[in-house]
Amino acid sequence: LPGPPSMAQEAAPVLLVVLARLVSSTWHEGSGYYTESHTNEVYAEEPPPEPALDYRRVPQWCATLNIHRGDATCYSPRGSSYRSSLGTRCELSCTRGYRLVGPSAVQCLPNRHWSGMAYCRQIRCHVLPAVLRGSYVCSAGVQMDSRCDYTCLPGYQLEGDRSRICMEDGHWSGSEPICVDLEPPKIRCPDSRERIAEPGKLTATVYWDPPRVKDSADGVIKRVMLRGPEPGSEFPEGEHVIRYTAHDQAYNRASCKFSVRVQVRRCPVLKPPQNGYISCTSDGNNYGATCEYLCDGGYERQGTSLRVCQSTQQWTGSQPLCAPMQINTAVNSAASLLDQFNEKRRLFIISAPDPSDRYYKMQISMLQQATCGLDLRHVTTIELVGQPPHEVGRIREHQLSLGIIQELRQFLHLTRSHFNAVLLDKAGTDRERYIAPVSPDELFVFIDTYLLSEREAARRAQSEDPCE
Repeated sequence: LPGPPSMAQEAAPVLLVVLARLVSSTWHEGSGYYTESHTNEVYAEEPPPEPALDYRRVPQWCATLNIHRGDATCYSPRGSSYRSSLGTRCELSCTRGYRLVGPSAVQCLPNRHWSGMAYCRQIRCHVLPAVLRGSYVCSAGVQMDSRCDYTCLPGYQLEGDRSRICMEDGHWSGSEPICVDLEPPKIRCPDSRERIAEPGKLTATVYWDPPRVKDSADGVIKRVMLRGPEPGSEFPEGEHVIRYTAHDQAYNRASCKFSVRVQVRRCPVLKPPQNGYISCTSDGNNYGATCEYLCDGGYERQGTSLRVCQSTQQWTGSQPLCAPMQINTAVNSAASLLDQFNEKRRLFIISAPDPSDRYYKMQISMLQQATCGLDLRHVTTIELVGQPPHEVGRIREHQLSLGIIQELRQFLHLTRSHFNAVLLDKAGTDRERYIAPVSPDELFVFIDTYLLSEREAARRAQSEDPCE
């Protein structure tokens, strides 16, 4: 039975309500929801309905139990029809997405009050932190079952969980991923190139632009290294590989390479003429090389002296010949005779008072046995033998006039009274005198030691001795 109003007020049942709590909210750009600044739980915004006594059910001891976004399963001693009679016990639960705050079971007490108060609070997770060099998109903000998918900026790759779900315990599944730069930079080397060696050289100067380098992530290239010669270097003949390596800020690296090929245009190798040799500049047969034809002592060049290797890989001119030296004894003076040997032959001039002179015979005999060595060292023998008017002068089979014989004796201070000899170099200078026969070995040692030019010495060093 209903009591007086005062008693009804005292016994008014305490209805389980859901309180709306005022909190300071923060808007997270791109997230699509508000979050609390000091807790990860949010109260429902709707106030609970006012409690009301149901006088149609008897007895109505406690107020009707009504849970907003929840449910109460009650057991009464008087039967299931009595949901709020004295002694009724109710087990409280919340719908999915909400968590019970308060006791999980209440009982209707004699004071017409339920033994406790509880309400359902919406389950929410905390706001996920921003991802460096990446972002995420959530399906339902921070509510339960909301799924947040992570992506990275171009050039970066995701390491960790690609998605996280707000679970029933108010925590996100998995762990926070990171965006890392794992992609190497893009590098492109210049094209390979081929160059022709410069005239008279075996190298070519080659230039190129630096490689084009771009980083796919933050665009920062930390270092570009070159393996090989710098642009503008002199490259020798052959193929050369140039490599570049680029590093970005994450120490990812990429490499590229190209080749530089230097070609030396060459003419056919020239053969030295018989009784002569060739002296060439540069490498001897490369583009721009010049070759000079030289004849051995006692031989004269017939034809061009110089030939040049052209870019068409052909030599200018034609190969000359080395013909035996023509000695002209029908000259007017000894000077004209000696001029014919200038820079060509050395002269060994023998003077004897009589053809029967013992020293003279010994000397001529030794020289006849050393003809090859004399010719190898460009030595021509002149004999002045006898007394006027029967004095004889000769160079091999060429006879000299009495006037030239007399001039030679005066010029070289050669007496007729006894054996004597003089050795002249290719410039016609008196280099050594002998008053007794000289052996070929002694003569050759002197010439090889003191009279050979650098060119003759180099040629002797390169070639074998044909007289051995």
